[in-house]
Amino acid sequence: MSKTSFLQGMLRFPLARALSPRPPFPIRVRFVGSVSTSRILRNSSPFVSFGHHYILASTPCSRRMLSLGSIFSRSKTEVTPTPHVVALITRLEAEANVHPHDISKQLSLFEALLDTKLHSSYELVVTRWERMCEFDPSSPLLQSDKAFKIYLSSLQNIGQTASIPTAVEKRDSLLASQAATVAAKTSEPPEVPASPETLASTPMDHTSPQTSIPPTSSQAIAKEVLSKTNSSPSFLPPPTLDALKSPIAAEASQTSPIQGSIVERKGAWIPRLVRFVVLVIVSSFFFLVILSVFFENTGFMKAGPKQSQFEPSEGKAVLFSDVHGVDEAKEELQDVVAFLKDPTAFASLGGKLPKGVLLTGPPGTGKTLLARAVAGEAGVPFFFASGSDFEEMFVGVGAKRVRELFSAARKKEPAIIFIDELDAVGGKRSSRDQQYMKQTLNQLLVEMDGFQQSEGVIVIAATNFPESLDQALVRPGRFDRIIAVPLPDVRGRVQILQHHMHGVTVGKDVDPKILARATPGFSGADLQNMINQAAIQASKLHAKEVNLSHFEWARDRILMGAERKSQYLDEKAKLATAYHEGGHALVALYTDGAMPLHKVTCVPRGHALGYTAQLPENDRTSISYKEYLAEIDVSMGGRVAEELIYGAENVTSGASSDIRKATRTAQAMVKHWGFSKLGPVFHDDRDESISPRRKELIEEEVTSLVRGGEARATALLSAKINELHLLAHALVDHETLNLEEVKKVIKGEPIRTITEVLEGDISNLESGSS
Repeated sequence: MSKTSFLQGMLRFPLARALSPRPPFPIRVRFVGSVSTSRILRNSSPFVSFGHHYILASTPCSRRMLSLGSIFSRSKTEVTPTPHVVALITRLEAEANVHPHDISKQLSLFEALLDTKLHSSYELVVTRWERMCEFDPSSPLLQSDKAFKIYLSSLQNIGQTASIPTAVEKRDSLLASQAATVAAKTSEPPEVPASPETLASTPMDHTSPQTSIPPTSSQAIAKEVLSKTNSSPSFLPPPTLDALKSPIAAEASQTSPIQGSIVERKGAWIPRLVRFVVLVIVSSFFFLVILSVFFENTGFMKAGPKQSQFEPSEGKAVLFSDVHGVDEAKEELQDVVAFLKDPTAFASLGGKLPKGVLLTGPPGTGKTLLARAVAGEAGVPFFFASGSDFEEMFVGVGAKRVRELFSAARKKEPAIIFIDELDAVGGKRSSRDQQYMKQTLNQLLVEMDGFQQSEGVIVIAATNFPESLDQALVRPGRFDRIIAVPLPDVRGRVQILQHHMHGVTVGKDVDPKILARATPGFSGADLQNMINQAAIQASKLHAKEVNLSHFEWARDRILMGAERKSQYLDEKAKLATAYHEGGHALVALYTDGAMPLHKVTCVPRGHALGYTAQLPENDRTSISYKEYLAEIDVSMGGRVAEELIYGAENVTSGASSDIRKATRTAQAMVKHWGFSKLGPVFHDDRDESISPRRKELIEEEVTSLVRGGEARATALLSAKINELHLLAHALVDHETLNLEEVKKVIKGEPIRTITEVLEGDISNLESGSS
């Protein structure tokens, strides 16, 4: 490889890439391959140099896409040159690379680069000069004072003024080497330049006009450049018009489009697509979170007019006279009413205002109605909130709403705050719970414990599961009183029935006392529902009043479900169901200790093919061992009847619910009530400390009780097999029989209505007279 070609390769440098111009006019681009516009717009330089080929990388006429890089990128303070200057420098670089020893072409390139006044242009001048000194020290460009001056100016403009003395020494040494080489060829004594030691001892700034050795040309140029430190760095004139009149410059000066080629590697769109998708997902997530918080706090998207979060409930005032069946609970709440009416009434004797009252009991017993009655009797505002109102998907919203509720109540004091379903927010805490799950309960504890004694705000809460509440919530000082609201007894049911019958047209045959005795275990809500369904059924039948049969239909519908008269049953299946229900009825009728039989039917109701109803004469508060055994016997009576009639191989699965009921009763007798040979020992179902032997004994006792009930039912029905046949066929004919009709059937008496009896008597009279 020749020295000239090596120098040409070293001096090639991407000048146009460093200049990075932004042409002010549109550029027509010839695309090569598949190119993305966003890829072109993201390039920082419009031209990329690869040897002698330049590829256009961006067009200013295209719209730049918005990206995070463009937002946070640093601002460019340098002014980019015009495309005409870029074209001129490109041409001059090509000529300088082709003719590296042509001083005029090298000077034209240096002057053009210096005229751009760009930091990158100064660096290119320094790089080309230093490469020339290193790889081509015999270049005639080294002898050009003008080129050396441009080089020193570039050093000064890029902040390398300290390198100027070194550059002067290096040039002088290279010039001395060239002179020695020439002298050796021509045999003439060369002019010896000053040595480096002399240059080092000679100051650049001469204060004395007398110098022993005159400065070299390099030193004079350096002194001139250093003397212009405060002047403009661009001391050279711009390119002449003659230089711009070349064919390439003339072509660049015209408004004709510049032809460019854009080449992009394959698969370059994949990283851009991934960045775009990630950016969209992250932005959408934060946008939706901010939007949901805005809607939650402002209520902008809630249906209906925006209302305040907690306002006193308005409507008809409820008094204690409207609440029935819970006399003991009303009596205990009278003290709360007296406190609210006059908080200072008991202060003379040291009494304090109760902070909270907890109402516990089964659903539908009137806990909410009692709280409203307290507010109505005292004439104070009533704030209602449910436990689920405090729980939201956002952390801290529940605690915030607790603060808002108590703040609103304090503004209206004296007032009552009623929290329904307290177990939803006041459940027991554990160490496994997350901290944010405890914030709502902690805030409720703080609000209740922070009441001053002068505040007339009382918290009344209701729950169906008092055992699930946190102990810190139900301690004295927060909920001072825990009042049980049980199911109504017979007297309570009579009062509730009379209260709800006021707006209903009831027949004269309806006696609330009979209905109350026939509805044990009904809550106040169940009784109200029974009266409402009876009234609807009477209206559907176009009756003028609601009589006893309508109430019995409504009670049976609540207890046994709706009749499925449309379900088709063949005679064989209907007779098997009649024998099954007849077995239950006969065992209930003849077993000592069993609940009295009320009604038996073979019509499908709910999920059952038949039903045998038993009703106690009075409310059952405690049940004896004999009564539990009778309950097991009645449950096994249906399966035993099938086995006696159809054989053991034809017993159906219809007795599954009966077997489950008998087994649960036997397990409770053994584990909880001590009705077995194991003695009065309580065995918890969740206790894992029970030994395997003890578990085997428990299972043996349960099996023994169930088998004993089956044996007793078998003995009874075997003795009453004829009555079982009569009762089964009567059920097939009449479908439903009450207690009196069952007694007639098993005695062999016919079941006739009053009309049939009268028609029979008339026919007998007519036959006797004839």
